Amino acid sequence: MSNRPVDRRTILRGAVAGGVIATAGGLGLRAMLREPPPWDEAAFPPPGDAHVAVLAATDYEGSLETTVFDGLRSIDADIEGANVLLKPNLVEFDPTTAINTEPRLIAATILALRRLGAASVRVGEAPGHRRDVQDIITRSGLADALAGVEAPFVDLNLAGIQRVSLRSRYTDLGALWLPTPVVEADVVISMPKMKTHHWAGVTLSLKNLFGTLPGRVYGWPKNILHWAGIEQSILDIAAAVRPSYAIIDGIVGMEGNGPISGTSVGSGLLVFADDPVAADSIGASLMGFDPEQIAYLAEANRFLGQADPARIEQRGEDPGRLTRAFSPPPLGDGITAG
Repeated sequence: MSNRPVDRRTILRGAVAGGVIATAGGLGLRAMLREPPPWDEAAFPPPGDAHVAVLAATDYEGSLETTVFDGLRSIDADIEGANVLLKPNLVEFDPTTAINTEPRLIAATILALRRLGAASVRVGEAPGHRRDVQDIITRSGLADALAGVEAPFVDLNLAGIQRVSLRSRYTDLGALWLPTPVVEADVVISMPKMKTHHWAGVTLSLKNLFGTLPGRVYGWPKNILHWAGIEQSILDIAAAVRPSYAIIDGIVGMEGNGPISGTSVGSGLLVFADDPVAADSIGASLMGFDPEQIAYLAEANRFLGQADPARIEQRGEDPGRLTRAFSPPPLGDGITAG
């Protein structure tokens, strides 16, 4: 790994090559699947059993820290002595709708992680729309929430970067420039908002990892990744970052024209998982969608994590009791009701 200056033209050349797959002839992910599998099998052993807990949470007040603590314990999260990076969803700010992971949930999670013995906890994000990160964390309330629990925020758009060779090959990028705080964290926890997405179908813990990549390399709004193919990029980024846990904010989510212009919808739940693929599979089901019809999620099940319901041990609430059918995105013809 290296901290050498980025040659942006080299990255662009790789992205344009990958973009042919995503755009020429409208080829979808499943149309481009090939054998042998497009990943290094030594780096990705067959996914094992996963653990997911769905807990009811009706609002962001009260004993939210206790709920998060119980959720993490229920999946046997091993945080003792770890340097943890929380990766929330902080893509844009609009006070009239629910775009971002709720700051009060982020603060509660920091406190819960400290109770579980984390050596350090910090929050990192590379917002894809707003270059003025201080403005968005201030207006969203995240700055105040973090100050209240004395936790630092790391602007991943500006942090030092390291070149990490890809061990999956869904894009033609070959390598990713990852922020040093992401690479050096002992534990990365993806904390998405439960939302629909007008191109990917749903955006949960895997898609949330787009925000680990710096805009100063990949553009705004991460246009290099869009050219390389959104679903393909989701898989390569997740394979590089390999988050340890996921916490999905489904207390209030977004349906319809997500991930920014949709309608707020209350599901009253949090999802905890030790496997991001399992988290997203259960999360999609809770939104009323069939996870097998979400192309990148079905493909992630082959090597990144577990989406087989028979191999996901569910704890906490009965997910069926908390399922609420989300209105699909306008172009979400790739997802169907479960």
